[in-house]
Amino acid sequence: MASLGAAAPGPGERAGASAAARVTFTDATLPAGLGSVVHVHGGTGRKYYIETVPPGACWLDYDRDGWQDIYFVQSGPLPGTPRPAGSPHSRLFRNTGNGTFVDMTEKAGVANASGYGNGCTVGDYDNDGDEDLYVTNFGPSILYRNNGDGTFTDVTESAGVKNGLYATGAAWADYDNDGRLDLFVANYVDFTMDDQKFCGSVRANRRSYCHPDAYGGLPDVLYHNEGNGRFKEVARASGIWDPDGKGLGVVWLDYDLDGDQDLYVANDATPNMLYRNNGNGRFTDVTALAGVCCSEDGKPQSGMGVDAGDLDGDGWQDLFVTNLSNETNEFYRNLGGKGPFSVDTYPAGLGEVSLLMTGWGTDMFDYDNDGDLDIVVTNGHPMDDIELDSDIITYAERPFLFENDGRGRFAEVGRERGAYFGALDVGRGLATADYDNDGDVDLVVATSNRRVTLLRNDGGNGAGHWITLRLEGVRCNRDAIGARVTVRASGRTQVREVRSASSYLSQNDMRLHIGLGEATQIDSIEIRWPAKVKKVEKIGSVAADQFLVIREGSGIVAKSAPGAAAR
Repeated sequence: MASLGAAAPGPGERAGASAAARVTFTDATLPAGLGSVVHVHGGTGRKYYIETVPPGACWLDYDRDGWQDIYFVQSGPLPGTPRPAGSPHSRLFRNTGNGTFVDMTEKAGVANASGYGNGCTVGDYDNDGDEDLYVTNFGPSILYRNNGDGTFTDVTESAGVKNGLYATGAAWADYDNDGRLDLFVANYVDFTMDDQKFCGSVRANRRSYCHPDAYGGLPDVLYHNEGNGRFKEVARASGIWDPDGKGLGVVWLDYDLDGDQDLYVANDATPNMLYRNNGNGRFTDVTALAGVCCSEDGKPQSGMGVDAGDLDGDGWQDLFVTNLSNETNEFYRNLGGKGPFSVDTYPAGLGEVSLLMTGWGTDMFDYDNDGDLDIVVTNGHPMDDIELDSDIITYAERPFLFENDGRGRFAEVGRERGAYFGALDVGRGLATADYDNDGDVDLVVATSNRRVTLLRNDGGNGAGHWITLRLEGVRCNRDAIGARVTVRASGRTQVREVRSASSYLSQNDMRLHIGLGEATQIDSIEIRWPAKVKKVEKIGSVAADQFLVIREGSGIVAKSAPGAAAR
């Protein structure tokens, strides 16, 4: 386990056991065969700003065998420095189905060997039934088209999605509901390797990493899928325009429930942005109206990661954003409709505990299968010398696991759920998936300049019942990204949305895992498919504790038991 030691208890943490006390997250990194995956930022002591940002990781089933594979983004030698044979590169691991992974990078052709990698996102942009991969870099990014035979082809140039700027978070969505996935890419700061500023202590002759205020921002890009293998950049024309933004985390969501995908961007030291989809190919900046740009007192924060989900069970998508130390992470509660969100960070129990930490990757997931969404956060300061300037903030920090009481109120229970949550690490990306298909959700953490950590959920499938759904579009995009699913069981209604990337530079398993608590039977499943003509498909009673594949217009087309390949 990558750590520097144990962290002391902090404010806002709950004492005592809970109903989910049987759940433990076990470090499965070494037995899974991932012990050799070590991130390298390439630092030489000159403190180039780009060293602080990566890496991310993405879950995907690239070979469609029913098991979640994983892609780890590597940064490696700094741009402009030699890359001899054997230099670190990004890696794709195939899930064997027995709890272990095998490195398939060379065969697959997805090493990103010449790029300084930041993040990734996965989506079937050509609707051919397999998942394609986009890797964001400092400099030109890469689109790998899945050939369907275990290999990928770099189609960046022909597709027109190179970007060329400082790309960080990216996510696929069909924003105009034409049946083809479009691609949003956040760009960060206007940094170049030959514009290295001196930050730190002149008197002590100590160079430190700069604050993002030292650099200007960059406009983000939106690539519209033209349907012929090519994309057209349409950000400004569509109304997505923030030329001074410093984008990191991104998430697509339908916050106003009108059937199309809206966009939220977490910016670092500039206001976050929420763009409402007007349904005609254009967006409106509603950040001020919605009240999701800043802290409760209206100050921009250092937005890193973001996720969306229904945290309080009212059917509306809420937002959770991770921030820098001396700021709190923020919980924006969706009050419904097109009006404002409420900043409910402190009332929800998510404020004080996060003040001294820098959050990055985050996900809303039901780790204990009790029927509500919990929150996980990776932490770690961006400045590796912060302890020279602070007695209370550390470089390596312990992660958080917040347990939901079912009403959108949270208690931090990490230490009760496994040793990793009491240890110190330099977290960045985080992604969730049920990689062993046993009915509970596992985690992977991508760290800065350290080894990755795979955390296996042991006991979640015994704490509550569950259902996992993979949606397959026919008229809509093949991945059904943007679909809204409503599950009713034993008097409880839960809502989920299918999405690609969120968190920080990372992507979760796109299958929808829904905890059911004590319910052994689902009363109904309702799917609103993402299409120009709004269509809702209803499925009747089904048993819990299984994996289902639901095809648009055909209903359930496949079922799998726990422990089997979920095709």
